[in-house]
Amino acid sequence: MERESRIAQWLRRRAERAAERAERTAAARPDARDGTTGTAPGRRSREGSARSGVRRWGGRGGQPAAEAAEAARDRETLLLTAAEAGFPLAPAAHPSGYGCSCVRIGCPTPGRHPVSFAWQTQATADRAQIERWLRAEPDANFITATGRAHDVLDVPAEAGYAALARLEEREGAAEPGAEAVLGPVALLGEDRMLFFTKTRGTPEDEDEWWPCELDSHPETMEEHPGLRWHCRGSYVLLPPSRLPDDGQGVRWLRSPEPGRGLPEPLVLLETLTDACAEYALTADGREEAAPWPVR
Repeated sequence: MERESRIAQWLRRRAERAAERAERTAAARPDARDGTTGTAPGRRSREGSARSGVRRWGGRGGQPAAEAAEAARDRETLLLTAAEAGFPLAPAAHPSGYGCSCVRIGCPTPGRHPVSFAWQTQATADRAQIERWLRAEPDANFITATGRAHDVLDVPAEAGYAALARLEEREGAAEPGAEAVLGPVALLGEDRMLFFTKTRGTPEDEDEWWPCELDSHPETMEEHPGLRWHCRGSYVLLPPSRLPDDGQGVRWLRSPEPGRGLPEPLVLLETLTDACAEYALTADGREEAAPWPVR
């Protein structure tokens, strides 16, 4: 018998050891017991962890995405409902970082003004146009131009709450079919309340109307902190507009209803002026709220 060389012996022993390792591995593999695939345990564990990690990450990221989509739908519904009620809408700037999306340095009213200088011409209740704006500017606030389909009586929130309680009481006591006492009401942040009324901005006699551009724009709030009548030439932010440093933004207390009439502004004016007078007295710290309307 021919003598086996040392190289041949080394190759044979190496093959035998490899066969023994293969047998041990096959005996220890999970697929031999539970029928799973023959992926190595370490690799299968890493792959399983990776897959479960993707699922967990998707769960965390998917929820905010779903919430954002729902918020966008709610926003669209609110704006389109206002348009259906006849409110002319136009896109407005929105808060961006520490400033305004208009990127104007030192913008005096961040997130509170229209995007275009032609907002009075641009404002519309056309559903298709509003939907295009919503798609093009998903973060934009919206204003409604006053003096066309409606006016707005704008008062300090504290006075507004007092007036709202009185007007709701009067509304509850009104006869069915009577003239509207109260219409849509919105809260602008925590400081102002907006009462929507019929407009007096288009009278037959042009001498009867006055522009409110000087005393009803956001820039003049400190000069005219009491009741502000937004009519022709003015605008107000519509819900759900966002305000800088204010988590509440603009929101409805009483939302508009398409087909429902608005009250005459003079119906609300006396109640609102009385509430503002009471508020002015207490705000100045001169005396407590009067037990009867101050005239």
